[in-house]
Amino acid sequence: MTQVTNNSNLPLSIAVWLAHDDYDHDSRENHISATSLLKPLKQLILSNRVPDTARDDIVGLIPSAMGSSIHNGIESAWVGNYEKNLAKLGYPKRVIERIRINPTSKDLEDDPDIIPIYLEVRSEREVDGMIISGKFDFIGDGRIEDFKTTSVYSFTKGNKDEDYIQQGSIYRWLNPEKVTRDDMAIQFIFTDWQSARTREPNYPNMRTQEKKFLLNSIESTDAFIRERVATIKKYWDKPESELPECTDEDLWRKPTVYKVYKDADAKRAMSGGVFEQDKRGAELFAREKGAIVKTFPGEIVACRYCKAFDICEQKQKYLNSGELTLRG
Repeated sequence: MTQVTNNSNLPLSIAVWLAHDDYDHDSRENHISATSLLKPLKQLILSNRVPDTARDDIVGLIPSAMGSSIHNGIESAWVGNYEKNLAKLGYPKRVIERIRINPTSKDLEDDPDIIPIYLEVRSEREVDGMIISGKFDFIGDGRIEDFKTTSVYSFTKGNKDEDYIQQGSIYRWLNPEKVTRDDMAIQFIFTDWQSARTREPNYPNMRTQEKKFLLNSIESTDAFIRERVATIKKYWDKPESELPECTDEDLWRKPTVYKVYKDADAKRAMSGGVFEQDKRGAELFAREKGAIVKTFPGEIVACRYCKAFDICEQKQKYLNSGELTLRG
């Protein structure tokens, strides 16, 4: 059981909700989840070296608790309640009566007219001695769907899109008999949506928005998993100094900014002299103005949320350089 602290002094009514964990953790040493398979290699390996006695403050569990609550709410609305809810939405009785939640293969064989809906089903397969498992959120009409409670930024930036595709593809690899379509969908539920901003380009016009993707083939997904498992096994017992470092993408590094100053003593950049990810543009501007360029490496974000933070040596150099700061 993972222990937590309440150093933030949250009221007991909220603290108990945040401490609650109904996730079906797997303690097998050779087990790895689909989501863990996609984590940066160094984060994955070092996180498994953090002692179980490590204690997180409960306030940091708010985002995951919100996501879990919404997932549980969606599941509850379907399991045991889908008939009345579909009726409210105007679906005819003859259609509702055909729906089954998580039917078995025998159910489908006995009644070909069943409309199957699958929710929160965990599946697993063995690859080179490792057990790969995953529990998808929803499958309807043969299409896999995942529910993401997140910021609007994650939707508009699209920086997690490849992970979404890979995760959905792994779920199909685990459940080829259930996932029969080549497309998938992420159902975004935004935590910071503002109706006043809906006129902005690319800003979602509702608090929830669907984003569709094409899945990778089962063959390429199988090759990815086998290569990933081989890499994990290769580095599992290696010292940190021999582990590949997290990349800028892994670190969620923000763009490097180049600022043009009148001289070395100037406190503020010149008007029009701030260039994001454009070193050449900054140098041309500085040459024209007879000025100088100062480089500000992009801020690193991911380390703040990494379970291996306390034992990771890579993060220390970013703390020393100022690229990583501890907020709060």
